[in-house]
Amino acid sequence: MRTMMSGEAHVHYGQIYVESADHAPDLGMCFGGQRNGLCGAAMPGVLFMITGRHTGTVGFTVEVHESPPPPDDRWEEVVEVSYRPRGEAALVTWGGEHGWPLELAETDYRVRYCGSGMDAARAQDSRWDDEPEVDRYLLQFWPAPPEADRIVKETSEQAAYWHAFAREQPPPPPPPTPEEIAEAERLAAVEREREAEEASRRRELKDWGGRLPSERLRQLRGEALTIVALDRDLAEAIAATDPAAHKEIAYWVIRRVLAEAQLTGVGWIADALSAVERGEPLPFGDREGWDHLLSDPDVPRTLVTTLDRRYDNALQQAMAFPALLAASEEDPLRVVSGRCTRVSSRSGGTVTRFCLGKSARS
Repeated sequence: MRTMMSGEAHVHYGQIYVESADHAPDLGMCFGGQRNGLCGAAMPGVLFMITGRHTGTVGFTVEVHESPPPPDDRWEEVVEVSYRPRGEAALVTWGGEHGWPLELAETDYRVRYCGSGMDAARAQDSRWDDEPEVDRYLLQFWPAPPEADRIVKETSEQAAYWHAFAREQPPPPPPPTPEEIAEAERLAAVEREREAEEASRRRELKDWGGRLPSERLRQLRGEALTIVALDRDLAEAIAATDPAAHKEIAYWVIRRVLAEAQLTGVGWIADALSAVERGEPLPFGDREGWDHLLSDPDVPRTLVTTLDRRYDNALQQAMAFPALLAASEEDPLRVVSGRCTRVSSRSGGTVTRFCLGKSARS
């Protein structure tokens, strides 16, 4: 046997509890469907003990046994309930002012709650520090399978009153069936999905400046967001044109980007651009193209400020070269929206706006 607490405990409203769940004890719920009204165990993870005294300290002891302890006839009131902790259990006073850990395993216990002096304590109501102890209580735990609560011994008017109170409380609702649990989980998953979709929509609205664009631009996302921020009406006008116009615009954008970066005068780049405009594939892969760009002494080296103004030492030619590599994109509108924003030159953002305007007229 282990004594987990022995001494005086403060009670208020004649209540003291064992708690192991997140929710607070509820008087009606804890005693619903029980015969005894001194130790309520109908609320999962909670024990709700009643004392004769309204306010003040009472003698209190908590014991944990390995097997059922023998009954002690000296106690005037004795009841038994079944209990299973939900997490770490503790004896807790009203309002959570004081607590004593009980070190109970998460298994089924039988609980015996004993009391003496309840009527005298009720008549006294409150107890001051210099007054002698009138009522005392014992709470015992031992492992045992669940069974109905029972009144072992009853002698006081207070115990009779609370036993009658318990029998008036409606029993707790039956636990949910597996089908009900599954349906609740399904509905919760649907609600989570709805909330996620709503959050995604709010984020997208914010990205697009509070108004969603056409579905064609929405599909592109990425740097299409930048174009919409510069000129939404122009971006929508370009997106609304036919695929043939997109292809023509895309080639114009690629050539304009390369020209801004002074790359159209580099022989192998000019040849690659001409091949693309004839509908032929690029004569080199991405890796080979980058190696050639960064090692060729004929390629200019111009440092510029990026469009977002975050960096003032960006290599203009490296920013423009992906426009040529993007020529193999299946969707030419993606080239228009995704690559023309990479233009950077001494005129900064004006170049991108100019390119778009020129493309729209071509």
